[in-house]
Amino acid sequence: MAERRVSIVGGSGYTGGELLRLLLFHPRVTLVQVTSERFAGKPVYRVHPNLRGVTQARFCSLAELEPCDTLFLCLPHGKSMEQMPRFQRLAGNIIDLSGDFRLATPEAYQKWYGRPHLYPELLGEFVYGIPELYRRNIQQARYVSGAGCNATAVILALYPLFQQQLVYPERTVVEVKGGSSEGGNSPSEASHHPERNGVVRSYKPTGHRHIGEIEQTLGHPVHLSATALGIVRGILATCHVFLKQPLDEKSIWRIYRNAYGSEPFIRMVKERKGIYRLPEPKLLVGSNFCDIGFERDAGGNRLVVISAMDNLMKGAAGQAVQAFNIMHRFPETLGLEFPGLHPV
Repeated sequence: MAERRVSIVGGSGYTGGELLRLLLFHPRVTLVQVTSERFAGKPVYRVHPNLRGVTQARFCSLAELEPCDTLFLCLPHGKSMEQMPRFQRLAGNIIDLSGDFRLATPEAYQKWYGRPHLYPELLGEFVYGIPELYRRNIQQARYVSGAGCNATAVILALYPLFQQQLVYPERTVVEVKGGSSEGGNSPSEASHHPERNGVVRSYKPTGHRHIGEIEQTLGHPVHLSATALGIVRGILATCHVFLKQPLDEKSIWRIYRNAYGSEPFIRMVKERKGIYRLPEPKLLVGSNFCDIGFERDAGGNRLVVISAMDNLMKGAAGQAVQAFNIMHRFPETLGLEFPGLHPV
């Protein structure tokens, strides 16, 4: 298979750094350019010190961007669409990791991002980038929009139940807990160490913008709250659903096994004992896995489904590379085999 020439637009952030780390070791990729307006001309390892001795690549400015096969866009929300016509001229394939093309209608974009979409006619050209749900669409796509990290964790946890209409959607309540890297690398009062360290801060009890993606994919409203934890990486989604009919544990396992049994990056956690009998984000740092488990409430029809992942990997850069592999008919796991570390 021929190698693909790829470039990263906005490579100085945390997601851009993860993409660099993955693509530099991808056997079918030639990295052409990495842009950063702030660090143009400087070696990428100045910003991503974990890449010292790995690459001598330097950041360039957007004005220097040249044609390539695939562009990965890691720009802040609202910035990708501003230059999308230019990006389309430069690359045959685009994977946008921002929220600019995740929602299917301009009305939904206006609702969740608080501004009009500049190119609403392009919304239908981007495939929503969760491979486990939209693999065939991604195979045929020119453009893919990376899914939000919290949205990915919730959708993967709930999709099998919603697809078979086994739960009351209006009663679904989800609590997502995430690490500080979800907020990016731009400092703020909330990320200041004395304010962030050790927190369990409810920062979006209602109205999180990822709700738009979740409801669009699941087809029903979902009640979601988001809490910031004093960790750097990781997402834990705790999803409370109420079953329409009695289902024993074996039946629930069968539902998830039928949905995800052949998926390379979803692991069902089924342990009876120990401190890791349910999904734990700490075990997934640096990996592209999403772990899913559940516990049934013995006293009623409540089922608690729990998913965990690394927000910078399966929630961003890793999932983008997974989509890239699918688009180009490469083995889906190529460049993504790292299993995570223990202990960390």
